[in-house]
Amino acid sequence: MLDISPEAEGSGAASELVIDLGAVRRNYLSLQQRLGKTECAAAVKADAYGTGADRVAPTLFEAGCRTFFVATAEEGIALRKTLPRARIAVLNGLLPGTEAVFPEHELIPVVNDLEQVERLRQMCTGADRALPAMLHIDTGMNRLGLSPSDMDRVAKDPDVLTGPDWLYAISHLASGDEPDNPENAAQLTRFAEQRRRLKRPLRASLANSAGIFLGPAYHLDLARPGFALYGGRVEDGKPSPMEPVVRLRARILQVRTVRAGDRVGYGGTYKVSADSRIATVAVGYADGYLRSLSGKGSAYIGGQRLPLAGRVSMDMLAVDVSAVDRTEEVYPGGYIDLLGPHYTVNDAADDAGTIGYEILTGLGHRYTRRYIEAASGET
Repeated sequence: MLDISPEAEGSGAASELVIDLGAVRRNYLSLQQRLGKTECAAAVKADAYGTGADRVAPTLFEAGCRTFFVATAEEGIALRKTLPRARIAVLNGLLPGTEAVFPEHELIPVVNDLEQVERLRQMCTGADRALPAMLHIDTGMNRLGLSPSDMDRVAKDPDVLTGPDWLYAISHLASGDEPDNPENAAQLTRFAEQRRRLKRPLRASLANSAGIFLGPAYHLDLARPGFALYGGRVEDGKPSPMEPVVRLRARILQVRTVRAGDRVGYGGTYKVSADSRIATVAVGYADGYLRSLSGKGSAYIGGQRLPLAGRVSMDMLAVDVSAVDRTEEVYPGGYIDLLGPHYTVNDAADDAGTIGYEILTGLGHRYTRRYIEAASGET
């Protein structure tokens, strides 16, 4: 009997990506519990890290989340249609030509330099009201945010910030996933010093996913988790304390017997030492399954770990299924797990020599996407 979900059947897709909204909800509530009275926001940029913001964001809103962060104004506009009552902040800031978009769609710019501050002030004058915004202060990331020289100007003339309704001063940790890195404490100290130079009381936000686990000193008024909501690890090299959210189930296209001494795939990099059964699977690097997982990644049928055989190609990869005794579980049209509770995005990242963010956000759109509400521990 074929293991085909109702959503996949008839869709034409070769494989499916299962997203557990129940796990997303529990991850959010777990983080909020750890934060205590600090508000837990949610980063849903990059289509909720590839999991689908149109489904994930309402789940988070129902769980109590009211503040959401996206990267671009376009993402904010799309999210506003999904969440008409949420507070939506745009991390890329107030880019030239986007001024009308923010009040029209009730988006909050995260302002990253004094030029943006001035344009925001002009917008407030034109609207005859204080428009909401967040002030990003760079404390060592050297990416976005008011620079030390910008802050010197603000300290000399605090009135340059007059006009907008500043909701938060925010900054971003560069090494939050390295809890012993002294730069974390240094950034916390610099953030406190720069906030004092503003000469105005502003609520503050510093902690990302990893920052939440650095302790209450980093929590401040608002935390902005992203990757942890989707099952990502919060400490480099350590297992994730969060529930896995995605499961990638790939369809088997063909199963063949390969004789001892034969090779599999491009370049013949996988040589079988004994007669083996090789399953060709309908996922490749065009689907976001990285080529760097060639010869390193793992697949699963049930709880049985199975090695990848040879190189990942554009649309296919091969798995050595010789260790599966029950041949009825390996057949054309059947499923094999490439990501899931046994082999998470974090595990795949370790094997690929990258980070779980890249694995998760890179998963393509050729899959049938299926959303479930599994209880804790279900797969």
